[in-house]
Amino acid sequence: MMLVSSSFTRLARLVVIALCGILMHAAATFAHASLNTSEPQDGAVVGTAPSVYVLTFSEPVSPLSLKLVRPDGTAIPLERFDLKDRVVVIAAPSDLGHGTHVLSWRVTSTDGHPIGGSVVFSVGAASTAPFMNEDEIDWAVRAGLLLSKLALYVGLFIGVGGVFSRHWLLFGSRSGCKVVAAALGIGLLGALAAVGFQGLDALGVSVTQIVEPVVWSTAMATSFGGTAIAAFTAFCVAAIALPAKGRSARLSSLVALIASSVALSLSGHASTAEPQWLMRPAVFLHVATISLWVGALAPLGLALRREDPMALQALGRFSAFVPYVLVVLIVAGFILAFVQVEKPQALLETAYGQVLMVKMALLFGLFLLALANRWRLTEPVMAGERASAKRLVRSIAAETLIVVLIFGAVSCWRFTPPSRVLLALAVRPASVHIHTDKAMVLVEVLPGRVGEVDVSINLATGEVEPLAAKEVTLVLSKPDSGIEPFKRAAARSGDADWRIERVNIPLAGTWQVRADVLINDFEKVTLSDQIIIGP
Repeated sequence: MMLVSSSFTRLARLVVIALCGILMHAAATFAHASLNTSEPQDGAVVGTAPSVYVLTFSEPVSPLSLKLVRPDGTAIPLERFDLKDRVVVIAAPSDLGHGTHVLSWRVTSTDGHPIGGSVVFSVGAASTAPFMNEDEIDWAVRAGLLLSKLALYVGLFIGVGGVFSRHWLLFGSRSGCKVVAAALGIGLLGALAAVGFQGLDALGVSVTQIVEPVVWSTAMATSFGGTAIAAFTAFCVAAIALPAKGRSARLSSLVALIASSVALSLSGHASTAEPQWLMRPAVFLHVATISLWVGALAPLGLALRREDPMALQALGRFSAFVPYVLVVLIVAGFILAFVQVEKPQALLETAYGQVLMVKMALLFGLFLLALANRWRLTEPVMAGERASAKRLVRSIAAETLIVVLIFGAVSCWRFTPPSRVLLALAVRPASVHIHTDKAMVLVEVLPGRVGEVDVSINLATGEVEPLAAKEVTLVLSKPDSGIEPFKRAAARSGDADWRIERVNIPLAGTWQVRADVLINDFEKVTLSDQIIIGP
């Protein structure tokens, strides 16, 4: 058993090192929602100051902080805005002069995770961009988020799940009571700390400001606020049920288990993914089945160690129902992973996939250990073999260690966007809206990155009525890279819609785009602007 203990110690060290490496890698890809387009575009030069700024995101968001930094470095808070699902329309200051400005934004996405960024644009002509401190990773806040998340999981699964198991498997036996109570306390403190660190992260401020009321109100206004309320409810009900006995205690422990499962269904990556009718129930079932399995380990192991009279009956009941629990857990987990990852190569190419691979490796070891317990140790223990009972207790302790390592791995998902988000970013369009008194044109490049793309062109009159043209030609150039103008004729796809397929754009950056619109044999309109093509 010393060899087994040493092996688990080495495994724990390797997993911690792997998770630290993944967490460092995830620092570069922190965003969860993403900015799809902006008006004005990043890097654009406009003739006159815009009356509004428009930010369009990949999913619904809620603004946390909006400001405009002028060429002289002074900042103007932007407090008037309209929120329409994924679009934020911001009222612009009326006294902007010429030069380069920075629109700085920070929002929280529907999964409860904050993101931020900037849009740089110039009025009249470009000037030296105002100095702005780049957002640096606050490792104190990040460590607080990670540890509070880990503590929350310990409380929900080992604490609340342990209370349920004590009343439904051990019928109120005192075995494991102290461990379960400690887990509930850890979870309660973790949930409280998680709210504070969520607020710090949302506002982008340091840990020294955690006592400020705005930090806590901001956190509770995000989707994580619902998770915190449900978790607090679960902990309080479980704490009441822990020392109680009888039918009321069992019902209370069931309510606590349901509340804990609801808690993790209200925020996070998986709960906000589509389709919602599938993902939220899958999260609920995944959490509930983990609680049923993991919550039984400590009470059952300690009951066997103490030779509790209820231990053997509880072991028999656990062995009978846990296979069905694992089937539901695996099916729900597969659904969640399939939606979040989407493509197999994302398992190796993204931080989210790498965390999932670590979790799967740990789960594989956990399943092997559980199978060994069931097929090699359970029957001898039920037959009264004390040596087998001691081995089973040690094996259950090893299972609990692996479970805690899995909690640590899953906590890292707080800092990694799912592969589905990254794939959506890879195929998002680049667009530019060009207008004159005579005509307007919307040019969209899909995907908005280098390589082979499709271009759609929508035409309208100056009065925003559909414009029926005779011919449309797109002209692209990139003078700063020595790429001279090249033309592509568009094919009609609707009354005012035109399309060009399989255009090869070789370089990322700012491109000059021009649309030559032949309205009839005697009238031609030319519209030109810039478009940003991503890498």
